Amino acid sequence: MHYDLIVTGGRCMLPWGEHEMAIGVRGGRIASLGVDSGDTAETTLDARGLHVLPGLIDPHVHLRDPGDAAVESIPSGTKAALLGGIATVFDMPNTRPPIVDADSLAAKQAYASAASWTDFGLYVGATRDNSAALGEYETLDGVCAVKLFAGSSTGDLLIEDDEGIERVMRHGRRRIAFHSEDEYRLQARRKLFERGAPYDTHRLWRDEECAFLGTRRIVALARRIGRPAHILHVSTAEELAWLAECRDIATVEMLVNHLTQVAPECYERLGSLAVMNPPIRDARHFEASWRAVRDGIVDTLGSDHAPHSLAAKAPPWPDCAAGLPGVQTILPIMLDHVNAGRLSLGRLVDLMAAGPARVYGLLGKGRIAAGYDADFTLVDMQAHRRIENSAMATPAGWTPFDGMRVTGWPVAVVLRGVEVMRDDAVLGTPRGRLARFQ
Repeated sequence: MHYDLIVTGGRCMLPWGEHEMAIGVRGGRIASLGVDSGDTAETTLDARGLHVLPGLIDPHVHLRDPGDAAVESIPSGTKAALLGGIATVFDMPNTRPPIVDADSLAAKQAYASAASWTDFGLYVGATRDNSAALGEYETLDGVCAVKLFAGSSTGDLLIEDDEGIERVMRHGRRRIAFHSEDEYRLQARRKLFERGAPYDTHRLWRDEECAFLGTRRIVALARRIGRPAHILHVSTAEELAWLAECRDIATVEMLVNHLTQVAPECYERLGSLAVMNPPIRDARHFEASWRAVRDGIVDTLGSDHAPHSLAAKAPPWPDCAAGLPGVQTILPIMLDHVNAGRLSLGRLVDLMAAGPARVYGLLGKGRIAAGYDADFTLVDMQAHRRIENSAMATPAGWTPFDGMRVTGWPVAVVLRGVEVMRDDAVLGTPRGRLARFQ
């Protein structure tokens, strides 16, 4: 049999386990697992010594487009994603202007289809004015979910009250993604801290109860209305223990930062370069986060890639911008965690491929199986590398993990049967497409 591409010699992470086999690709999709030795192909990709994963997904990025291309854009951010081993990204709606109506969605659909290096999903932002139309918007091409900011946002994208949240939940059927900090507690506690306080104050202001209260309120509404919720960037031991009892209605996202950085050390070392929402917390929450990963409570893993210029991060607390780059570093850091024995490679694939596909209803991606898109992330589990600011493709030009040594590195990315990244170089021209959802 003849194929467009054969990937040969790698250790393939299949849904049912790890196997060494050759994969045949035809027409951008996986045609066969276990290609015969006599089969031929237009192109052969030698994966000896490497692990072949499904094309990995970062379901939580802020590419700032439309916005400020000097900080990030769809072309630069998706190039960074490819260099980090990511084949598909889901981009948040809090841009300038925000993605909240049919016109802004159409403009971004067209732009992303032409400019993205990876395949692409779009969140549409919930507002007080567009609630009635969200059932329509969530079915448009490339839309991965409605995003609702119940805290830590400004203007029309902030819906902090139960009545407003319930109104959004009653329009549409798909799972809604929530930033679930409680805005009322945030505003009340802000008065307790002085401007110019140490950057570690950020986690004291946005404390555990701020996150837990927001999550309890949202999940209670979701259960009453029967609308599933995806709680983004869960960061506290209290939330995780409680969400373990809410699997009927709520799924859980965790960020690589909350599995890697620990307060107060990160604030002492990085200052404002550790400031993000929700904040990086202390060892008790760090340990609970890893326990939740091992127990299967966590469904998806994201970077919350949210770059800002160093100038925007420079002011004293709380005037420094909150948010950190991460799409290019999430996979190397997680591979290092695999090598350290904190999770298996199979569990990582579940968190970064099968999990996002399951939670968001992503079609044709998330696993290596016949009929699925021929998206592959090839990794060298033995590579020893150092993460450096100078290698970052994001124009902001920095990472909070600068200088970190890791074991495990992405070597190549195949997108719908075409090799688009190899050995720290992006290949060809942008060929990303809008992802397909149920």
